[in-house]
Amino acid sequence: MKKAMWIISFIALAGTAIVLQFMPDQVPMHYDNVGNIDRWGSKYENLIFPVIILAMSLFWTLFIKYYEKKALREIDGKESAGASSNAKVLGIVGLCMAAMFTVMQGFILYGAYTEAVSGATTWSFDIGKVSVILMGIIFIILGNFMTKTRINSTVGVRVSWSMYNDNTWRKCNRFGAFAIMIAGVVTIIMAVLLKNSFGAAMASVGAVILASAVTLIYAHKVYVQEIESKKGGKTSDRVC
Repeated sequence: MKKAMWIISFIALAGTAIVLQFMPDQVPMHYDNVGNIDRWGSKYENLIFPVIILAMSLFWTLFIKYYEKKALREIDGKESAGASSNAKVLGIVGLCMAAMFTVMQGFILYGAYTEAVSGATTWSFDIGKVSVILMGIIFIILGNFMTKTRINSTVGVRVSWSMYNDNTWRKCNRFGAFAIMIAGVVTIIMAVLLKNSFGAAMASVGAVILASAVTLIYAHKVYVQEIESKKGGKTSDRVC
């Protein structure tokens, strides 16, 4: 996963460097809320985003290596397996983020080129809506892998209730995965239906907040049930 993540990240940088050779010196760099171009700048400013993508890949690589080393250090087989599983999930997260931002960079470059060549005064397409749709896809993909994590402080539903034991972690992350996947579907639908990218982004934020709130409520319920079941077991032992 790390190798694929870095390849995609370098594709963003190399692809941008190639495309810039065919761009006019001045290209659109910013738009107002309704899509009017309100700032033009040097085409080389488009190199900033690929550098950020590389920095993010470095960030995820360090996280992944931490869990890989932990998996090798742990004597306990369960702890080692958990760390290894978390490293794999983080690799998927990093890969998805690199792919998402690389696709975004492609759209940004296409828009900048077509608008600069045609002398446009408004955007050729709403890059904000594109980013919201991509984020919705990321939510769906990551939801599919949340259930594969073990208890950790980096990825998954990380609250004291869910981290109480393996059972609460498994149940809470399964529910949280389902909730974030629904939020992803809602995000994509809203981005398609709503005309304004800001409205689509706010709808996405609302869906994520609702998914998080419902997951927290469920996590507390599972935690309470787990505590009560343990108390019930102790009471039965005393009676026997």
